[in-house]
Amino acid sequence: MTRSTLRRTLRRIYVLLTAVLGISFFAKIADHVPFLAGTGAEALLKDAYEFLRDMSLLIATGGVAYIANVYQKRQSFIEALKEEWRDIIAAKSALFTYTQLERPTLEQYLATFCKLSETIDNMRSVYQNVGETEALIGLYPYAPLHDMRRALQTLDPRKVPDAGEARTLARDAILQSFYALRETFLEELDLEAPDHPLLPSGARRRKVSGATQAAVDAVGRQKAIQDRAASPEPRIDALLAELYARENTTTKPWRQPAAQTEAPVRDGRGA
Repeated sequence: MTRSTLRRTLRRIYVLLTAVLGISFFAKIADHVPFLAGTGAEALLKDAYEFLRDMSLLIATGGVAYIANVYQKRQSFIEALKEEWRDIIAAKSALFTYTQLERPTLEQYLATFCKLSETIDNMRSVYQNVGETEALIGLYPYAPLHDMRRALQTLDPRKVPDAGEARTLARDAILQSFYALRETFLEELDLEAPDHPLLPSGARRRKVSGATQAAVDAVGRQKAIQDRAASPEPRIDALLAELYARENTTTKPWRQPAAQTEAPVRDGRGA
């Protein structure tokens, strides 16, 4: 179920719910309406109100179940879209890799072509063609996939044994088509911006090496318990101690040794 179909379905549900509530309210106050008081129409409205009140639980249960089914269909559709998107990314990666090969073999070309062809055909399990009828085929919903196929076909080693600069042009055409497809296709997934994005280029860690005193004390207690028993293999302990010490005295962009930070580090790597 696409996003537009979901919206139309929910709109119909809201309209129906509003109509039922409106009829119920009007039927409730029918005896206060001058031209209806004491008439057969008033009696009919009262009976309708009683019926709706008696059936309110059933109506509510059915409505909730229907809405839940609608959202379940939407979720299933989104999962199918995500799977198709994974196929598209895999096909794009295969195409990009192929365009890096100076002298690709026929087997490599066919494998890449079949991967893209499968992705194109798998789209039909998600969407029907736009403008398709019983007599008309319609238009493929995402034309850039076919543009990617056509660009790949210009590099068929059976027709172009030495593509040369054509590989660069085909690669640029494939990437342009992919970016156009991505911009539109992902709109169907109802994606939201993250709550905690990391936006600057060249971002660095804000935390420094170290831990709370409680964690440091816990390390000491556990080490004391471990040292009560003799090590079954002292060489392993020596090796691990040496590697630990070396790592914690080696400066890395993402990890500063304890001596170069203000935070006390007696307990761990701070990785």
